[in-house]
Amino acid sequence: MTASGASTPGTGLEPLDKAIVEELSADGRRSFTDLAERVGLSVSAVHQRVRRLEQRGVIRGYTAKLDGEQIGLPLTALISLTPNDPAAPDDYPQRLEHIPEIESCYSVAGDESYILLVRVPSPLGLEDLLRRIREVAKVSTRTTVVLSTPFEGRSPTL
Repeated sequence: MTASGASTPGTGLEPLDKAIVEELSADGRRSFTDLAERVGLSVSAVHQRVRRLEQRGVIRGYTAKLDGEQIGLPLTALISLTPNDPAAPDDYPQRLEHIPEIESCYSVAGDESYILLVRVPSPLGLEDLLRRIREVAKVSTRTTVVLSTPFEGRSPTL
């Protein structure tokens, strides 16, 4: 930590908070005891800092990373959405949030308005999903099927 307690330039986090976030992003199941040893603080100090990071929204949750193949969703695709009517309200995320196959929804710059990351069991499942997306959101779609995933879900570098 700097003498003034200032945050690390470019991160908005104090060095100890940055160290905690890096450790938790590598292993979100790390115990407070292990975390305390790794960052050089007491268990209670680490617990307080983690709670503050959660309250500030720096840590937004803890999840398990699942293998799509093993859970019956081997087909991953990226679906770009373009409005059929450019004057229509931009409420596509709300129209689509109930569809469980959509893992992520990104608002993007460019020709498309949004890009969806989806996981489905089969090409037939993808075809059905595309039909439902088009009907609910009133959009045209452009789909890219993922052939393999060399890496995914990496934590940002702080």
